Amino acid sequence: MTSLVSRSWDGLLAVLRGTSIAVLAFMMLSVFYDAFMRYAFAAPTSWSLEVNSFLIVYLAVMGAAEAQRHDAHIRITFFTNMMSPRVQALIAAATALLGMVFCGIMTWRGCLMALQAFEYGERVSSSFGTPMVLPYAMLPVGFGALGLQFIPDLVSALGKFANTGHKRALKHG
Repeated sequence: MTSLVSRSWDGLLAVLRGTSIAVLAFMMLSVFYDAFMRYAFAAPTSWSLEVNSFLIVYLAVMGAAEAQRHDAHIRITFFTNMMSPRVQALIAAATALLGMVFCGIMTWRGCLMALQAFEYGERVSSSFGTPMVLPYAMLPVGFGALGLQFIPDLVSALGKFANTGHKRALKHG
């Protein structure tokens, strides 16, 4: 069962990674097209800025779980590197717990925002008129995935914490 869950999780992250690549490619082309139309024909698009504003949010929230999985988020480790491995593991566990709580709140609030936008038919006040449920729905999906990615991080940190304590007990025992 665990391998099925692991493969499913890998598949979900692969889909998010693939769509992020496609979104980035689309953004590049649409910004190029908008700039070309603006400067070559003095006819900028009416949709490029709005769509790309929402897609930059997509890139940020959908890529966060994959970045967390590969330990690719930016961090400052000057002080933690001076601490013992046991304290480092404890800090990693606390970080994972706080991350899960934060992501849980963001997922919950994102769901509420998306539901309200859907309920009231909320749209952007522009000529394109994007339904706001679409960008709001990105929040619970992205933060939900990130929150779930903190679970293996927490398990790993607690394992390191227990392992360093066990090694220390054997060393002094």
